[in-house]
Amino acid sequence: MIAPGQARSMTGFGTCRLQDDHGRQSWEIRTVNSRYLEVKWRIPGYCRRLEGVWEKIVREHLARGRVEISLDLRLNRPDSVCPTLDMAQAQGMLDQIRALADRTRIPFDPDLNQLLHHGGLWREPSGDLPESLVNSLVAGLRTALNDVQETRIREGRTLSLDILERLESMTRIMAAIRDQVVHLAPKRMESLRERVDALLQRCVQQGETTPLVLDEPRLLQEFALLADRLDVSEELTRLSAHLEEAVRVLTKLPDPGRRLDFLFQECLREISTCGNKTQDADISRDVVAFKAELEKCREQVQNLE
Repeated sequence: MIAPGQARSMTGFGTCRLQDDHGRQSWEIRTVNSRYLEVKWRIPGYCRRLEGVWEKIVREHLARGRVEISLDLRLNRPDSVCPTLDMAQAQGMLDQIRALADRTRIPFDPDLNQLLHHGGLWREPSGDLPESLVNSLVAGLRTALNDVQETRIREGRTLSLDILERLESMTRIMAAIRDQVVHLAPKRMESLRERVDALLQRCVQQGETTPLVLDEPRLLQEFALLADRLDVSEELTRLSAHLEEAVRVLTKLPDPGRRLDFLFQECLREISTCGNKTQDADISRDVVAFKAELEKCREQVQNLE
């Protein structure tokens, strides 16, 4: 068995919990398969300005996948990052409602707790976060990314082993098809000659007035055309090259997912051509077995980065 490379799954989970002088931060990262890298953030509003820098860090670790990153940050001194109430706007709203209550002679007893639910009255902090806090958050993000990478590498190794086993199985099936194809043309030609001879014999037995004469050159020409139609040597050569390249990509190259997806599409095309051209029951069974293994590989590779 060939050893798998460092292929990584796109499915992973990672966490990080840090406690320092600033407070407690809890990171959680979930990743699933996706054609491209898509990052979604669930972080406090006052951290939004750091998204650009943090996304560059994410791209250093991950190449593909849908990534959901959440941060629960509990600061020891939250006053510097807490939203502030727009006092002037809040006071103006209360004054107008009080004036309306006086004009309509309706008792007015304001519930200030309702201001908590009025998003338009709250402003995000305008100042920059302390550099030490930013560095601490970056360290927590990197730790969570390293944790999720470990799970992706472990699962990627399992997927790689499964794909390698199936590639070996497909290689054996392809060799069996190659052995059968060698004898297919002579077998098909012999069958055709027997049918022609049987037809001539039947005509003689039925007393045809004009005897049928076997045109040997024409028959040889038909045999040549038949042999050409049954020849799948080029398809099998390309298929063998695709399987060898798939092994190399999986074991030697980083981020093999997209390359393997393309190679397996080409393998499907070549093996389908072999089945269509040969039209043989035994070979058809091998072609079906090959496609079954190939389809499982194609499903697995959708989860590789």
